[in-house]
Amino acid sequence: QVQLVESGGGLVQAGESLRLSCAATGTVFSINSMAWYRQAPGKQRELVATIYSRGTPTYEDSVKGRFTIARDNAQNTVYLQMNSLKPEDTAVYYCNAQVAMTADLHYREYWGQGTQVTVSL
Repeated sequence: QVQLVESGGGLVQAGESLRLSCAATGTVFSINSMAWYRQAPGKQRELVATIYSRGTPTYEDSVKGRFTIARDNAQNTVYLQMNSLKPEDTAVYYCNAQVAMTADLHYREYWGQGTQVTVSL
C-alpha cells in the first residue's frame, strides 16, 4: 500500500557532497515524522536525523553542521543533504516514515530499501 523509494547514494571522495531523497508513494493521506538511519558493516543501525511534521529537525552529534534534513510535504518526500563527507559516513542509509493511509490517522512505520553511500579518502 505504501512504499518508500530512496535515491541519491553513490561513491564520492572525502569532502564532497551527496543529496539523498526518499519519496512515500501509494496510498498516503498523512505523514508524521520522517527520519534517516544508517548502518555500517559490523555496527548497529543508528539514527542520523529526524524531521517532524512541522519541519523541526534533530541530528546525531557526529553529523551536526554537515548534514541537513528537509521535507516537502506536498510531495511526501524527505531529503538528506550531506556535505563535507567523511569516510566514517560510509554506510547503507535507510529512510523511515510514519504514514497514515486514511483520515483516521492510524500511523504505521515504513522503511526504505536502503541506499549505499561510500566515501573514499
